[in-house]
Amino acid sequence: MYQSLTDHIEITVEPEFQEDRSDPSSGRYFWSYTIEIANRGSRTVQLVSRHWRITDSNGKLNEVRGAGVVGEQPILREGESFRYTSGCPLPTPSGFMGGSYRMVDETGGSFDVEIPTFSLDSPHIRRVLN
Repeated sequence: MYQSLTDHIEITVEPEFQEDRSDPSSGRYFWSYTIEIANRGSRTVQLVSRHWRITDSNGKLNEVRGAGVVGEQPILREGESFRYTSGCPLPTPSGFMGGSYRMVDETGGSFDVEIPTFSLDSPHIRRVLN
């Protein structure tokens, strides 16, 4: 589990390798990730966009930007949370993801919330400790 807290917005990420959606012989590896966005502050906020930085184990960076998450732009009042699951394919057996969500508060002010960088590891790699 990976976690970050920015401006009272807590992001928790749980990645999971999906063996049944992967085909290592074809260079296709797939992960699902579940994210919970929790409003730990007193102001109401809305998630309006996302920015992902996805890097495979060859160092190739892919950036993804878009409105909301999974087709939604959730509004979170004090103490509320929103949870969703999405997925990420890679051509390599490992990599990592991180990024940010753009939030807007009830006054119209916007701010970015960090999505913690998390590791995408499959059982098809040899683990090395540095």
